[in-house]
Amino acid sequence: MSKAGEYLPDKPAFRVLSERQVQELHLSAMELLETTGVEVDEEEALSLLQEAGCFVRGQRVRIPTRIVRQALNSAPERVAVRDRNGANGILLGEGRSYYGTGSDCLNTLDVNTGERRATVWEDVASLAKLTDGLPNLDFVMSMGLAVDRPEDTADVHNFDAMVSNTTKPIVFTAFSLASLEAIHEICCAVAGGEDEFRRRPFAVHYSEPLTPLTHTREAVEKVLFCAEKGIPLVYVPGPMAGATAPVTLAGAVTLTIAECLSGLVMHQLRGPGSPFVFGGLPALMDMRTSVFAYGPPEIPLMSAALAQMAHHYGLPAWGTSCCTDSKVVDQQTAVEYVGSSLMAGLAGANLIHDSGYLESGATSSHESIVLASEVHGYVRRILRGLHVDTETIALDVIAEQGPAGTFLATDHTLNHFQSELWFSSLFDRDRHTGWEAAGSLTLLDRLNREAKRILAEHAPEPLADETRSKIDEIVSRL
Repeated sequence: MSKAGEYLPDKPAFRVLSERQVQELHLSAMELLETTGVEVDEEEALSLLQEAGCFVRGQRVRIPTRIVRQALNSAPERVAVRDRNGANGILLGEGRSYYGTGSDCLNTLDVNTGERRATVWEDVASLAKLTDGLPNLDFVMSMGLAVDRPEDTADVHNFDAMVSNTTKPIVFTAFSLASLEAIHEICCAVAGGEDEFRRRPFAVHYSEPLTPLTHTREAVEKVLFCAEKGIPLVYVPGPMAGATAPVTLAGAVTLTIAECLSGLVMHQLRGPGSPFVFGGLPALMDMRTSVFAYGPPEIPLMSAALAQMAHHYGLPAWGTSCCTDSKVVDQQTAVEYVGSSLMAGLAGANLIHDSGYLESGATSSHESIVLASEVHGYVRRILRGLHVDTETIALDVIAEQGPAGTFLATDHTLNHFQSELWFSSLFDRDRHTGWEAAGSLTLLDRLNREAKRILAEHAPEPLADETRSKIDEIVSRL
């Protein structure tokens, strides 16, 4: 069985770009930064960029390639993120892939009634608890935005719900610098102080520039704060091909590279060596409906290209998987989940999020998260590839059985079938009579039953009473 984030040197790999294409995308992004530049709406960042040698006129900043190269040289190639207890972390770097959920869905499908309704705080807590109990999800995002909490601080309440219901690493969003400061204070309380959290971070901040080519004041303030405090940062654009980015995939990818690298420059100027994750959140506009489409094949294709560019730059790669435009858990969901999960793993993305999204990221579901975990288990078996040596080639066993022999009762089969073969607890392989005897359950039936079982039986490790009190005091000040 492939383990989460296991280093697999001989795993099957997918490269969407040739070396010539990598260089062309890189040089095009550098030209874009040098000639067109980016808008930066934050005074401290403008001062840092000008002092470093960038060309600043008003809020327009043109960044020479040498300054991008300096930022790439100072950013770490690998980023270690711990769990809530400071151990058993995930190591983001080439050769390792980790899957997790997404964030901030406005709606959820009620696990008991199937009703689509607005997400509340208890949903965020329940979804975090479910993710904590699923074997093939390695980190937690909120999967919802609690509408029953104050609008300007719902992000902090989301983090409270997550950190209280999982020990797995957390990737979080923050609406503002004030929210980020409050979440950082919670992290320090959990870790045992600011120095301990800096040394063994268990939470990663996710933020975005405004495509095209705009770094808002709110976004840059958070970039600089993360750089100062050593909070691992995912700062990735969300281009919509055909709307906020060129409709051509190469154009959208080039724009994404330029936006991400310009964010990296500001980040490293403020905190050289602070951990940074490269990538994008590409989507496209469906020209028939104007919908932000998140399930088409172009999305994993662009994400795979960005993962390859991340490895070219020597940075950990952000990725997406198990997201669909379907409104419910159905056949379309399964197709889009498998395609995106497999592509992300084969492309070597390191921190792969959005597992369980429905409706282009507008809706969450307990059943969809369980399905995503099972899909990742399926994909991880593929990523493990074939282990080839004398024992697994088994010439002696084949010779012993000979023509018309059987391998069912051999010691070789007994010794290896559990490690070689992937067994699903949710995908049906029974005979028709056995399936009928078990209740003729559909996959959705089994997903719902498994989600309810985990919620009833799984007990996440609680926070210490002293830590719980500190968090309550921080949240009470909001």
